[in-house]
Amino acid sequence: MSGVRLIQVSDEDSDIRLDRWFKRQYPGLSHIRLEKLLRTGQVRVDGGRVKAATRLAAGSTVRIPPLDEWAEAPLPPDDRQKPGPKPPSEAENEKLRQMVLYRDKDVIAINKPHGLAVQGGTNMTKHVDGMLDALMFDSKERPRLVHRLDKDTSGVLLLARSAKAAAWLAEAFREKTARKTYWAVVAGVPRPHRGKIDLPVGKGVDGAREKMVADEDEGRWAVTYYAVVEQAAQKVAWLALMPITGRTHQLRVHCAEIGSPILGDGKYGGDKAVLDGIDHSRKLHLHARSIRLNRPDGGVLEVTAPLPAHMQTTWKFFGFDAKPDSDPFLELDLD
Repeated sequence: MSGVRLIQVSDEDSDIRLDRWFKRQYPGLSHIRLEKLLRTGQVRVDGGRVKAATRLAAGSTVRIPPLDEWAEAPLPPDDRQKPGPKPPSEAENEKLRQMVLYRDKDVIAINKPHGLAVQGGTNMTKHVDGMLDALMFDSKERPRLVHRLDKDTSGVLLLARSAKAAAWLAEAFREKTARKTYWAVVAGVPRPHRGKIDLPVGKGVDGAREKMVADEDEGRWAVTYYAVVEQAAQKVAWLALMPITGRTHQLRVHCAEIGSPILGDGKYGGDKAVLDGIDHSRKLHLHARSIRLNRPDGGVLEVTAPLPAHMQTTWKFFGFDAKPDSDPFLELDLD
């Protein structure tokens, strides 16, 4: 068809969602119209039908049908005049660089702090994604996000330094070969002390706010292994958690469903998740402690992140030993 364009995805746009790619390329094209073009197969990637949330790979070819002039036009003057997010200061950039736990030619791992979002959202001006230029170091490419952590969850966050690294890291998460271990403090002590939570999770509503809920009928498959590492009487427990799937708020929902909500998680645990007399008990006590995955060359990448300050305080309060004797999931057979 005359007017059809085939555009190759650049390295810079690798792993970006298709709808966000269109927003960059064709700012005048509405999301509703893009969805129609996708439904009718007029927009394709590498010849196949795709969805708006499809993530693009460097080198892929996007088919663009003929578009109206307004769809290809630059943003209106009013929009161009709106100030964008304030760029991070050098002090903020240096603070991000100090979060680096590990770096090689393929990967950067940072210890994301509690309260820092990974990506932007409504009224969200400060986030890791907006600061990644500070982590280019000796590379000409901007690091790429390959997985996510909730804003209030701290711990290991991996970044890919190239499109090639992004591909194998994304595959490790997609194929569930990456072993992720989280530490949490929960209210109460789960029984039994070790177990597998196999409970689908889906979107629900609590009053006027949206939240994730356990939903065996329409929820998505979600599995978490847990183990009690230490406990303080029957009041709280230190849990090691290993999610096999990566559903939104999965660990928070699963812990609440077995009667032991994560400390500080008022959204899913209510009043039970806030304990009197404990400093920072309203801060979420969930930490991505470590990630372990195999490299394409046969090596192993393993990164561990120290606890954030508020969780260190809680560990000290209950007398927990921050260096457990062994990995509670070491002999777990996931095959």
